[in-house]
Amino acid sequence: MFVIMGATGHVGRAVADTLLSHGEEVLILTRKPNEAEHWSDKGASIAEADAEDGASLRAAFQRGKRAFLLNPPADPTGDTSATERRTISSILSALDGLALEKVVAASTYGAQPGEGFGDLATLWQLEEGLRSQPIPAAINRGAYYMTNWLGMVDAVKASGNLPSMFPADVEIPMVAPVDLGKAAADRLLSSPDDVGVRYVEGPTRYTPEDVAAAFAVVLSRDVGVQVAPREQWVSIYKGLGFSDEAAGSYAGMTGKSLDDDFDKPEQPERGTVTLQAFISGVLSNK
Repeated sequence: MFVIMGATGHVGRAVADTLLSHGEEVLILTRKPNEAEHWSDKGASIAEADAEDGASLRAAFQRGKRAFLLNPPADPTGDTSATERRTISSILSALDGLALEKVVAASTYGAQPGEGFGDLATLWQLEEGLRSQPIPAAINRGAYYMTNWLGMVDAVKASGNLPSMFPADVEIPMVAPVDLGKAAADRLLSSPDDVGVRYVEGPTRYTPEDVAAAFAVVLSRDVGVQVAPREQWVSIYKGLGFSDEAAGSYAGMTGKSLDDDFDKPEQPERGTVTLQAFISGVLSNK
């Protein structure tokens, strides 16, 4: 059986759906089993577990032979980095001493040690923890999620401009959740010798101008790009309800990604979902 964290989100759901389509047994971990009944309809089993409760995770992991690990994003009204470091420690402690055949973990482009740049640092902690324990660990670093642009839909509809913290013409590796899910499922099904870091992104790279053009096609209107200067980033996040700590962390992550040219690999694993197909597919269902 394959144990799946994060199946209530985009990537974990894609992992579980891919495995189920292959006829595999899947165990979905969720804090709210009563809200996950649709997984039973798909043929999956359900276990109640919380990323901050190592005992519940451990009990669930013991029911499977391989596991997909995804550190859940923390509530931005609190200290996101502190919370995510706690849940990473919980996940790693839950794995200690288990006889799993293999784990596959979701990480991010640009993961690196340090403080003040959010997921880039916290997911490095997860990577390092997995490298230092005996269970074979495959790590998939995902590019910038195409889903990150969906929060801009209302602004685009209202103003005809796409808000962006990145320059309009900067080339960004991006990826759709379904491609990340398929890549993770493939590694869950592969040999235990298939370990280490792999980069996963979409079929090509895109700029914010490309994102604006994709919105323009779906909305049948001209869409421009409105770039926010770096000195405004923290206040923008705070205006969205982020805590001081979370706003600083997200602004730091955004700046670090831009300054490091998004950690672009020369030979990533490429998915098939284009930016236009993703935007069109999501907005056509709204």
